[in-house]
Amino acid sequence: MRSLLGVTLVSALALLGSPFHALAEVERRHSELEAFSQRLETVLNADAASAFDAVAISELQPVLVQRYQRFRKDFPGVTWSVEPAAPQDDGRQTLLLQVDGEAESEGLRYQLEAKERIAIRLSDGRIVDQELVSHESLLRSGQRPLAITLGIPDIVLTGSRYDIDLIVDEPLDQALVAAGLIDLTQQQVEDQLRPNLPLAPMGGGGLFKSVQAPQTPGSQTWALMLVHPDGVVTATKRVRVVSSL
Repeated sequence: MRSLLGVTLVSALALLGSPFHALAEVERRHSELEAFSQRLETVLNADAASAFDAVAISELQPVLVQRYQRFRKDFPGVTWSVEPAAPQDDGRQTLLLQVDGEAESEGLRYQLEAKERIAIRLSDGRIVDQELVSHESLLRSGQRPLAITLGIPDIVLTGSRYDIDLIVDEPLDQALVAAGLIDLTQQQVEDQLRPNLPLAPMGGGGLFKSVQAPQTPGSQTWALMLVHPDGVVTATKRVRVVSSL
């Protein structure tokens, strides 16, 4: 006959088994994501299109490689860093990618800072599905890159009005500046197109606009440009549009 203590112990272990199993699965997934993020960082910094076979399934590779090569052509000297980020509400794992570097075009030297978060699904250590969650980039030219702050929310409600600000940290006082803002289409974003931004005279403090969110959930991607006496500042930002916060 089994002792009362034995029965109690077995019952307790049975109850604890499920949480322990769940915790082990979380740790396994995190370890897998850590290893994948290191591998992806190595591939991105290697500048070898063939290396994408190690991080993405064959169906995704043509588009990823095309975008990567196009980006590398414009910015050959950038450095990538990749690290795990908080999971999505639907359980998908996410990665935070950051890009820093310089490029030169038509005699001007540009400094790039960009970061984005992507939601991914992995199978056998390779991406089988991905979605861009957030994106923000800043590109500055000139001998002394202008210090600015990008004031745009990450998430807004459908139909709401919100502010888009490109703030010059040290106002240019009486200097003549021009700035422009445009809402990029999804196709322009995917094709990495460079739209023509209509410019208008602005005060020395920067660009300040109020915009309208669409009535349906989704996203908006904004492109901004500020032309000042010492150079040019361009920025892009993806804003999530949701029906509830």
